[in-house]
Amino acid sequence: MSDDSRPSRAEVRTAVVIPAAGRGVRLGPGAPKALRALNGTPMLIHAVRAMAASRAVSLVVVVAPPDGAAEVKSLLDAHALPERTDFLVVPGGEERQDSVKLGLDALPPDYDIVLVHDAARPLVPVDTVDAVIEAVREGATAVVPALPLADTVKEVEPATVPGDPEPVVATPERARLRAVQTPQGFDRATLIRAHETVTGNVTDDASMIEQLGETVVVVPGHEEAFKVTRPLDLVLAEAVLARRRLNDGF
Repeated sequence: MSDDSRPSRAEVRTAVVIPAAGRGVRLGPGAPKALRALNGTPMLIHAVRAMAASRAVSLVVVVAPPDGAAEVKSLLDAHALPERTDFLVVPGGEERQDSVKLGLDALPPDYDIVLVHDAARPLVPVDTVDAVIEAVREGATAVVPALPLADTVKEVEPATVPGDPEPVVATPERARLRAVQTPQGFDRATLIRAHETVTGNVTDDASMIEQLGETVVVVPGHEEAFKVTRPLDLVLAEAVLARRRLNDGF
């Protein structure tokens, strides 16, 4: 009989880290972006519920603003969340990368898969979450949901003076490009190693894995997993929620 002590796929536990310490300046002054109301409920709560909707997720760690952990904890306590999922709030750092590292540090040892999710993506369908988890369970080190680009993309030489015309340098082949979303899924040990060794500023956790020389794979994303960054995104998110209420009958 094999003495393989690794957990079976069914026993592999999944946690989610949601860095929510940012201010969200592009949405204008006021509350941090993650705490902005969407259909009367803070965007962060929508994001937490989206992750907890997956039966594979048993822990959600929310990384709060450095001085706002108590407020975020009260927020979670005030809203109905799935009882099968545990929730933890920890204070974050100055940069997103710092906050994710603090979230990882707070994870109990018995989690082998970690998802990292943007608090500003409140409407991710559960099928997308499950697809990311399944790909990591199947052996991928890092997984990102992504969509093909609808627009042609141009590489330009950035203007030195804001507002000046920018010359086009190249037109990448659109078929080879993808717009990356979250949650991004990882083998926990590899993600921890990335945060311990990659020190440069990065835009997402998958790029840290790439810098280690590890392979990142893509699974299909979803058009409703868009990031709420500008006021128009809030209008679109409200419209998606209204359609869901109509379709679901609540």
